[in-house]
Amino acid sequence: MNRFLDSLGQALDALADHKLRTALSVLGITIGIAAVMAVSTISKGGNHVIYSELETFGLNSVWVYRDRNTDDNGRSQRQGTGIVSEDFISLQAQQDSLGIHRMTPVVYPTERWQVSQARRSGNAQLLGVGQHYSGIVNDVLSAGRMFNSIDIRERRPVVLLAPAIVDRVLDGTTDAVGQTVRIAGRRFTVIGLLAGKSRDFLSSIGSVGGQNANDRVIMPYTTLQAMTGTKDIGNLQLEVQRFDEAARVAEQVKRLLKQRHPDGYEYSSETMASYIVTTNRILGGVAIIGIVAASISLLVGGMGIMNMMGTSVLERTREIGVRKAIGATERDILLQFLLEAGLISITGGLLGLLIGGLASVALAMLTGFPVMPSVISIVGALLVSVLVGILSGYLPARRAARMKPVDALNTQ
Repeated sequence: MNRFLDSLGQALDALADHKLRTALSVLGITIGIAAVMAVSTISKGGNHVIYSELETFGLNSVWVYRDRNTDDNGRSQRQGTGIVSEDFISLQAQQDSLGIHRMTPVVYPTERWQVSQARRSGNAQLLGVGQHYSGIVNDVLSAGRMFNSIDIRERRPVVLLAPAIVDRVLDGTTDAVGQTVRIAGRRFTVIGLLAGKSRDFLSSIGSVGGQNANDRVIMPYTTLQAMTGTKDIGNLQLEVQRFDEAARVAEQVKRLLKQRHPDGYEYSSETMASYIVTTNRILGGVAIIGIVAASISLLVGGMGIMNMMGTSVLERTREIGVRKAIGATERDILLQFLLEAGLISITGGLLGLLIGGLASVALAMLTGFPVMPSVISIVGALLVSVLVGILSGYLPARRAARMKPVDALNTQ
């Protein structure tokens, strides 16, 4: 222990004697670790934002709908959505065997409808859905209740309102449950208010198809069908029991629909699983590019330490000779120089973590991503900085340790 403390003291003295050189070597490691820290923190925060927004669509969701683009026999000109209420009822009876946890029809007129109360009004996207829709897409109520089977069976004129509609039509009141609004001249009772959903990032990159989750009026699908005078369903949204079964379930549902309409339509599907795989690939690629760029900075920092330690060995050759002449072993010399390299890298690593954390906070303020540092990334960054320092300092330290006292003392 005494030898270690002696070597540590000598290493500190040696670094203090060359403050500028030491500071420049520390700076190289600091920049590299700061870059690694910032990249990992922002990457994790970005992942959290994106997956939180994807969750608003339902992570296990599958959408099945009529394909209007791939029919080679001219049938794409046929009217209708290719899915009707009886199709939904038939599939719902088979959902357990198909691997479907729950499912809902979704009816959505292409045009926006006017919603009004007294002298206030606004246009909104109407959605007609089943009782499981809100559970599938992770809707949360800020007040009131969701639909139930009775609302759907009896085609009740009841609605759920999203925040933007409450603001425009009901002047932002928090006491909207029980009030009535008019849609197409018909009175509807507000039974629930939807909490706001954030899809800002996905909207900014055009990945939500123009849908605004906070600008919806939701009613039982049977009620909307009665208003439009049709049994058509825009799409079926399914929640599969297993994430990795989404593609298989989608194909089975399309096949069953085709069997029910053998001379009718072609069908397509989309799965959230496919979006998540693509997202993982993109985010992984971005993270790798960032880590590679940061690693180059670390490599440069390591080369700086190696260069500094090599120069230090040359300048202190006679000192090494004297120490060996009075009894210092190769191990003592090796330890001292490795400690110098280790101290540089540890100092640079700690400063890098601090600067990287501050940079992450600044970037989070600009991008809106949350700051999410992980213990693994912090510990990993410190270990990497120490490893870079030791590896960079090893060759110069070994050369110093293997010097013969006579040769070292004769060096001019």
